[in-house]
Amino acid sequence: MKPYNQDNKTKSEEVREMFDRIAPKYDLLNHTLSAGIDKLWRRRVVRIVRRRHPRRILDVATGTGDLAIALARRLRETRILAVDPSAGMLAEAQRKVIREGLDERIVLAEGVAEQLPSVSDATFDAVTVAFGVRNFGDLDRGLRELLRTLKPGGQIVILEFSTPTLPVIRTLYRWYSHTILPRIGGTISRDRSAYEYLPASVDEFPAPELFLKRMAEAGFRNVKARSLTLGIARIYTGER
Repeated sequence: MKPYNQDNKTKSEEVREMFDRIAPKYDLLNHTLSAGIDKLWRRRVVRIVRRRHPRRILDVATGTGDLAIALARRLRETRILAVDPSAGMLAEAQRKVIREGLDERIVLAEGVAEQLPSVSDATFDAVTVAFGVRNFGDLDRGLRELLRTLKPGGQIVILEFSTPTLPVIRTLYRWYSHTILPRIGGTISRDRSAYEYLPASVDEFPAPELFLKRMAEAGFRNVKARSLTLGIARIYTGER
C-alpha cells in the first residue's frame, strides 16, 4: 500500500513525499500520540546494540534522528551513518544533531534502504531501523541490502510497530490507531492521509513469525523477536 495511492508514483516516492510534508510536526506528534513510550522502546534498542560495542553503525530510515542520537549518546566511541529518503526529515535531524553537539559523529545522508551504492560491503558492525521497515518500497530487497552492509558477525536490530495478539488489547489498539490517531495527527500535520497510512501500514506488515522468516530468507541468522508493551511493538534481531 501507498500513502496517497497515486498511479504515477512508487511507494518509495510517496513515502518520501509524505515524510517531507509532516516533518515539521513529526516529533511533536510521534511523542504525544505514543505518550512518550517510543523513547523507552528506543532505549531498549540502544541497550541491545551496546552489548556488542560496535564502532560503526548504519541507522536506516533515521527520520528526525532520534535513534541515531540515542545511540551516539551512549556509545561515545561510535560513528553513525544515518540515512533517510526524506530531505525534510533529515533537515529536522540535522538541527537536533547540531544542538546535541554530535555532528562530528553522526553523518546524515539521503538514501533508501533498497539501494545504498555509496556504502561498501561489510562496512558496519551494526545496522538499526526504528519504525521504518514497513515503509520500505521493497521489503526483501531492503533486507538483503542491509545484510550486505554488515560485517560478518554484525547485528541488525529492528524496532517496529506490531499488532497485539491479545483480543482486548488488539481491539483497543486498532480503535485508537485507526480513529483517534488519524484525527489528531491529521489536524496538527494537515495531512490526514499520512496518519491513516501509518496505522494501515502496521496492519499490512507481516506477523512476527512471518517477518522473522523473511529475515532468514534474506540471509540473516539467529533471528529473534521480542515483544514490547503487550505486543504494540517488537524488536527483531539477527546476525550476518
